[in-house]
Amino acid sequence: MAPAGSFESLQAAIKAGADSVYFGVTQLNMRARASANFSISDMKEIVKISKESNVLTYLVVNTLLYDHDINIAKKLVDAAKENKVDAIIAFDFAVLNYCNEIGIPVHASIQFSVSNYDAVKFFAKMTNRIVLARELTLDQINAIYKKIIEENLYGNEGRLMEIEVFGHGALCVAQSGRCWMSLYSQNSSANRGACLQDCRHAYKVIDQENGKELIIDNQYIMSAADICTIDFLDKFIDAGISVLKIEGRGRSPEYVYTIVKTYKKALEDVENGNYTKEKIDEYFKDLEKVFNRKLSHGNFFLGKEVGEYSDVYGSKATEEKIFKGKITHFYPKIMVAEITLEAGDLKVGENYSITGNKTGVVFGKVKGIKLDEKDIEKAEKKEIISIKVSEKVRLNDKFYTIVKSDLKK
Repeated sequence: MAPAGSFESLQAAIKAGADSVYFGVTQLNMRARASANFSISDMKEIVKISKESNVLTYLVVNTLLYDHDINIAKKLVDAAKENKVDAIIAFDFAVLNYCNEIGIPVHASIQFSVSNYDAVKFFAKMTNRIVLARELTLDQINAIYKKIIEENLYGNEGRLMEIEVFGHGALCVAQSGRCWMSLYSQNSSANRGACLQDCRHAYKVIDQENGKELIIDNQYIMSAADICTIDFLDKFIDAGISVLKIEGRGRSPEYVYTIVKTYKKALEDVENGNYTKEKIDEYFKDLEKVFNRKLSHGNFFLGKEVGEYSDVYGSKATEEKIFKGKITHFYPKIMVAEITLEAGDLKVGENYSITGNKTGVVFGKVKGIKLDEKDIEKAEKKEIISIKVSEKVRLNDKFYTIVKSDLKK
């Protein structure tokens, strides 16, 4: 299951091989503060695009609700049912109850912190799928799965209860993401979709009695490294997990494409018996190209002690993209894109990405540049040039070059 925070990311997820996507609409979702959010009028198009590729769609309505939110929540759920969204992901019993009343499938969000079989059994009255707490080990997840099988536990849709688990992406220092830190510091509630990520900052710890500062080797003591399960996917599957969920609705389409494609390939390699140490090393190299706060090797899943934290602010991606311009024309018969350079130059040999609402993301290398029908090695800002591309692109798609990151900056 892939995150879709924009039409570009939605297309990127589908192109990379996602089986399902989850998205938020306006408020009442845990990424409500993010710039990447759809409007309610986008829902029909999201479902249409996804259904054309046999991809399931899930709408998140997963914040705490107050009385004045109920009508909005019902409006979102009604629109989801009308537009044939496959299920709602909810974190409030009011939404779970309403979904049951009107007959649309609903999944219990990770914010419920479901951590044992008895809780799964309770939720089975209202849902067919549980997103288990992030803090569980694979042994604990497997024990829950075995009990589901042993007791033949069916959900409210008449199927065996399904287990969904976050397998890659940001890890919050709080229990399953239920944090009050930015609420207390800046009156901005994470549980209402307005997290300010105070935990990602550097802090000093000072003894108020004697004024001494605590010496901390790692300044980012609350900024956890990202969840990553790419190196034990076989164990992940064997634990009984039905859905591997990728975090990142605020991330770029390049991020979504790279993560989904890498995990899809790794899962296929597990299925085909080609999941080797050499391939795992290559998976890691691909994952490290895009945004990450250091990739963990297990987090809670393998029973490790909590203590894997990021040692720098922001991303540790080995690559970054630099905006250069926009597509101003595309010639499909010869697969050539005309680009107006708006920011900086472009050289032969540089790697690039092109993103757009319908295009998703396209990667490639500049093998040649033409200016006024002449071959050139370097194009300057404001020039209109053309290059060969491997896939269809569209008018006003954004053009970026991809360069190695300076991880020391």
